[in-house]
Amino acid sequence: MALMNGARILIESLAREGAEVVFGYPGGVTIPVYDVLYDHNLRHILVRHEENAAFAAQGFARATGKVGVCMATSGPGATNLTTGLVDALMDSIPIVAITGQVPQSLIGRDAFQEADTFGITRAATKHNYLVKNIEDLSQVIHEAFYIAGSGRPGPVLVDITKDVLLAKTNFHMSDKLKPLRGYELKLDPDQAEVDEAVDFLWEAERPCIYAGGGIISAAAHEEVVKLSELLGAPLVHTVMGHGCMPPEHPNYVSMLGMHGGYAANMCISRCDSIIGVGVRFDDRVTGRLDRFAPEARVLHIDIDPVEINKNRRADVGVVGDAKRALAAINKRLEETQAQKSTENMKARTAWHGKVMDWQAEHPYSYEPSDVEIKPQYLMETINKFSKGEAIVTVDVGQHQMWAAQYIKFNSPRLWQSSSGLGSMGFGIPSGMGAKVACPDKLVFSISGDGGFMMSLPEVATVVGNNIPLKMIIMNNGWLGMVRQWQDLFFDKRYSEVDMQPGFPDIPMLAASFGIKGVTVRKPADLEAAIQEMIDEPGPFLLNVMVTREENVYPMVPAGGALDEMILGSQKPVATGD
Repeated sequence: MALMNGARILIESLAREGAEVVFGYPGGVTIPVYDVLYDHNLRHILVRHEENAAFAAQGFARATGKVGVCMATSGPGATNLTTGLVDALMDSIPIVAITGQVPQSLIGRDAFQEADTFGITRAATKHNYLVKNIEDLSQVIHEAFYIAGSGRPGPVLVDITKDVLLAKTNFHMSDKLKPLRGYELKLDPDQAEVDEAVDFLWEAERPCIYAGGGIISAAAHEEVVKLSELLGAPLVHTVMGHGCMPPEHPNYVSMLGMHGGYAANMCISRCDSIIGVGVRFDDRVTGRLDRFAPEARVLHIDIDPVEINKNRRADVGVVGDAKRALAAINKRLEETQAQKSTENMKARTAWHGKVMDWQAEHPYSYEPSDVEIKPQYLMETINKFSKGEAIVTVDVGQHQMWAAQYIKFNSPRLWQSSSGLGSMGFGIPSGMGAKVACPDKLVFSISGDGGFMMSLPEVATVVGNNIPLKMIIMNNGWLGMVRQWQDLFFDKRYSEVDMQPGFPDIPMLAASFGIKGVTVRKPADLEAAIQEMIDEPGPFLLNVMVTREENVYPMVPAGGALDEMILGSQKPVATGD
């Protein structure tokens, strides 16, 4: 046993739980913690804004599947984390956030830098704690990591009063941890649900697998590919589902939804059976809900029972971990091959051919230019260098959708997007976290010019820690997605979206940070600039000036049905056949 203060117990407990790096920003209440970090081997990266600490912790978690860690002081430090916590909650990303709190004697007295962090973050986290007893601290950290990383992952916040950080007690790392009560996980599906799901699947004539971020969280990509092969079913995926099936697989279609591919949207709109795995049936996928997949029965597989029947009624619901549930279903499918109907198999083959015909007839497309860089060409060129193996993190807006359309991913955990909350400023800090987690991986961080300005402080973090992140700005001089909606639905009344193209001077800005920055304006110069960026051993800032008034297509208008796609500015609404 050793006499330790709460700050040291906190750091030793983080190390015990396997924390590799903490993204944080110190303040008055957390100075005792930083005093311990001064001579501890737990890595800490000083961010320039607390919100970005949460985004960076997400980047680490998304790239590895491990729990990311961030830390902030009381009051504004803690409240600045909140956006990142809600973001992680929406996308089911496991992070543990540590915040300091004023001493217990000052709670409720409007003390300097006091905020009700526990109350504020109750709706922003999977679970949260306020630690007021040093004897509870180690156990709480253990529980926080377990809750964050198990079941449906999510953020957990631990708020610790300053007197707990300063108090001392006898502590030993081998002290027995108490079992966690009141938190139950249902990982294995009920056999009755599996049998019902298999009967459902054998009856399908026009099946469509609808895969989401739950596939990535559960590492169920091999199982979902096997299911697709057993059924001969085409697979579409959400923005978060990138990497769940190799894009060269014959059953792969594309992303679906508001800016999804024509074939993917038509596949789910015309199928007779939806197999939804790790998905939420959210509005950006379904479009007008009462006209979504009107002929389809639904099999919904999810670890969170709350999701089943929440937005779309499920004819069959399977509650359990996606990997285990799919493994059980696949096993039962193989055992019941005799149930296969010859007529159903013929229908499935014809259906598969129809979906792939849609794919061939309506690929993602744009009008190329030899004069200006089209944003789609930028993404195609990044894809050429990525080869499906690089990690790509994006901000939010038009560039996010073009990247999702044109960049391919051969395996999971290569794509990072703030998908549920849509937080601008996400791209650079998440890329920073991903590169710290995977130093041997090529990591591209793509931002629009608006999102870049929101995350600009973290360029200093990238440079100060010599993180060789390849930062790309898709610069059209607008808040692009807002401008697109103003173009299409508000008579081109461009209100407060002009970001002044060419301002700031990005090469000069990069030079002020001590790194190389290049601006590219011509298509002929783009490949050489990207190669130069990759060859640079340290961080690099590439500013790509693209066509100003280019819109993302296909697009399902808000309030429209999923099969009512605008395919392009000169093309009518398409409803398929």
